[in-house]
Amino acid sequence: MTMDKSLKSRAGLARSRSVLNRAERIQRLKTTDRWREGDSPFGLAKVRVYKLAVKKKKKKEKEEEGAEGTEAAAAAAPADTAKKETKKETKKQAGKKKKK
Repeated sequence: MTMDKSLKSRAGLARSRSVLNRAERIQRLKTTDRWREGDSPFGLAKVRVYKLAVKKKKKKEKEEEGAEGTEAAAAAAPADTAKKETKKETKKQAGKKKKK
């Protein structure tokens, strides 16, 4: 019998598994005091698998550089708009000259 490709491990699992094997289920039942010695390993109770959301850690250096970059961009923005306005004015003046 072949194994489904979603169950194969590729350099560790990138996502959480939704199914536990019998030993893992028994271990979880022991931690919650739902398993007693001598109980049958067959017909085990259901065990909820919690999915953990992994948050990516941001590097402090990138945050500091990003903050400096936004400040520089904010300071440069008014200068950029002034340049655009002067270009528009020169184009308007050039168009008026051509009409004459």
